[in-house]
Amino acid sequence: MAVLAIRGATQVDADEPELILEATSELIAEVMSRNGLTVDEVISVVFTTTPDLTAEFPAVAARKVGFEEVPLLCASEINVPGALPRVVRLMAHVETDRKRSEIRHVYLRGAVTLRRDVAQ
Repeated sequence: MAVLAIRGATQVDADEPELILEATSELIAEVMSRNGLTVDEVISVVFTTTPDLTAEFPAVAARKVGFEEVPLLCASEINVPGALPRVVRLMAHVETDRKRSEIRHVYLRGAVTLRRDVAQ
């Protein structure tokens, strides 16, 4: 088994708790599904949000979908002028038998513009 990191991002429609939770839950589900993971294989997850998202912690969504025992951290992205607004990003550290080239990074909604090279 190797420890690998998986990146992902999604854009939220507005700075409202339920919208942050919905978008984050969708992102987590897609990362898990596309990489064939179970919660037991997740070591930790770091979430970041752009400075315009302050209504809720993305980690709350992770806890609601079964990540109760996974270490989670939330932080704010740097405020770069012209950056895509209302973005939740994650970096999940996982134990997997997959090769790095087999990992599927996930970019959803408006965040596909961040990484067109890996967005599905």
